[in-house]
Amino acid sequence: MNIILLGPPGAGKGTQSAGLVQRHGMKQLSTGDMLRAAVKAQTPVGLEAKAVMDRGELVSDAIVSSLIDENLAAMPAEQGAIFDGYPRTAAQARDLDSILAKNGRKLDHVIELGVDEDALVKRITGRFSCANCGALYHDTASPPQVEGVCDACGGVEFKRRPDDNEETVRTRMQEYRAKTAPILPGYEERGLVSRIDGMGAIEEVSEAIDSILS
Repeated sequence: MNIILLGPPGAGKGTQSAGLVQRHGMKQLSTGDMLRAAVKAQTPVGLEAKAVMDRGELVSDAIVSSLIDENLAAMPAEQGAIFDGYPRTAAQARDLDSILAKNGRKLDHVIELGVDEDALVKRITGRFSCANCGALYHDTASPPQVEGVCDACGGVEFKRRPDDNEETVRTRMQEYRAKTAPILPGYEERGLVSRIDGMGAIEEVSEAIDSILS
């Protein structure tokens, strides 16, 4: 089973990918993680990517697609893949079809986690963590049991990510829509697209994904 998981930042792609890895033994292919690993391992693609990034330029579609190809080829044939953050463009979508065919695979599902933008803003801007142990909290959904004290370690210092603010979240949403819009019609024509309410409870979203894959 090979799937593309789509959704704006904060929609829960990472959480759902981790669940799919645990429940179905799939492998999450996150372009960011793969890029960092390739650079660290100094693979040919990693060295090429590092040279581009050192010049302050964006990594090309060709390099990203090479990373996908490299990682897919190293996976057991029976292991499913979750594509996270790829494809982002129509060109990458075409590349993915070629890469899958080359590796004897096909794309089974494109699952989009839909979100309510205003609710997503509240979800993301309310996030904070313990500065000592990293335990995660939320202003309204999951605050510490004792205000100002970490449940896990008793720490009293907390921090928020600087980019967890309303302006950044809404900009990310605009970018997501702009990048995703070109690739969805082609997948819809092939009957591959399913949409899920990503604002539901984690367990509900997981069940909805599993029902699509079954």
